[in-house]
Amino acid sequence: MHVAAVQLPARNDPEGNRARATARIRDAAERGGDLVVLPEMWPVGYFAFDAYDDAAESVPGPTTERLADLADECSIHLHGGSIVEREGDDLYNTSVLFGPDGDLLATYRKMHLFGYESEEARRLTPGETPCAVDTDLGTLGLTTCYDLRFPALYRSLVDEGVEILLVTSAWPSERRDHWHLFARTRAVENQSLLVAANLAGSVRDVDLAGESVVVDPWGVERANAGREPGAANATIDRDEIQEVRESFPALDDRRL
Repeated sequence: MHVAAVQLPARNDPEGNRARATARIRDAAERGGDLVVLPEMWPVGYFAFDAYDDAAESVPGPTTERLADLADECSIHLHGGSIVEREGDDLYNTSVLFGPDGDLLATYRKMHLFGYESEEARRLTPGETPCAVDTDLGTLGLTTCYDLRFPALYRSLVDEGVEILLVTSAWPSERRDHWHLFARTRAVENQSLLVAANLAGSVRDVDLAGESVVVDPWGVERANAGREPGAANATIDRDEIQEVRESFPALDDRRL
């Protein structure tokens, strides 16, 4: 299985962002990608909070319909990152997953909204339900950025059978060390593959860390996208996950 964590620039430029995302998705598919993951709030740029209201759309809506078409065109599983979803008077940070026929397989509304020097918690409504979904690639768990700091969410996903943890993110440069720490820790403690796509560049004077990663169940970074727009590409044998869980059965040894 070939996975790609696509790293897009953090710009408040919706039309340009859609064009860049389309090109990167197609490039990942041409490289043999089976699973492609996009960053958090890539259409608007996470820290462009003042643009959220105008950028908000329904699911399905223009952005998700375009992503569905791309998943179908490229015959890939596509985690479309997250967008600002509007439902009634509420706005959500919502991520979406499409199958290789373009069907919408899952949506996940970010449960842990970031409150530290951020407007996200004031502008958005938190989600209430973890998201685990069975696919031809295995059971996938959808999570978003700040969720990485809350291990109970990831353990609940593994208890639902998740083998591959997906993270869509807009992690800032000043906490880059935490990005790698949490990505590796969540993979190791849950004996899972973790694919994390982050924004790069800057928006509203906030520098984003980039360094999208693919982390194996031993906590080894199989790929790192660096600081510039691009992708972290890795080939993973799904059997590795089960082999790790059987050879070092830490999940079975838990005492609650």
